[in-house]
Amino acid sequence: MRTDITADRHGSFARVVKSLVVPRPIAWVSSLSAAGIDNLAPHSFFTVASERPTIVQFVSVGEKDSLRNIRQTGEFVVNFAPAGLFEQINATGTDYPPELSEFDAVGLTRERSLTVAAPRVAESPAAIECRLHADPIPVGDSFLVLGAVTHVVVDEQAMDRLGPVVGSLRPIARLGRDEWGELGRIRSVRRAPYRDVDPEADLP
Repeated sequence: MRTDITADRHGSFARVVKSLVVPRPIAWVSSLSAAGIDNLAPHSFFTVASERPTIVQFVSVGEKDSLRNIRQTGEFVVNFAPAGLFEQINATGTDYPPELSEFDAVGLTRERSLTVAAPRVAESPAAIECRLHADPIPVGDSFLVLGAVTHVVVDEQAMDRLGPVVGSLRPIARLGRDEWGELGRIRSVRRAPYRDVDPEADLP
């Protein structure tokens, strides 16, 4: 037995879909306005858009300070969102006035970025510095922001010889409703090539 879901009173399925498209990683975006005021906000529609060149993407639901700043300066930083900073990450989602920096409002430390003017979050274990790849793309009531990666920094304690270790980074994720999640069981499984799946396959 299944339940058919109809659109809510706003004509949208978003409330239900956001509870099904889970877990969603968080882009904790720091940006700088043309007037020099920094902003920090979590965005839970976030992923990688391209490998070569390496481009990340996040969605601004509506026109918020992050989007306005990025349009003005063409730069931003995606700071990693770890479990140990959950309270601060959640707090930076408050609609502070644009003249007030979330860094100061929630007690976080600015760290100078290497390739962009927007600051990194010093307490975060990793950061991805980006330059705007193309004009933000309007999609419904939202805007898709593409950032070409210009620099990445990761705490040494969260690295091994192969790269970042997710168990040490301890990411948090957005779920449905007012729910958040952390890592559960982690499995490491290599993808099998087709010739291993079907040894009889006639492949070059």
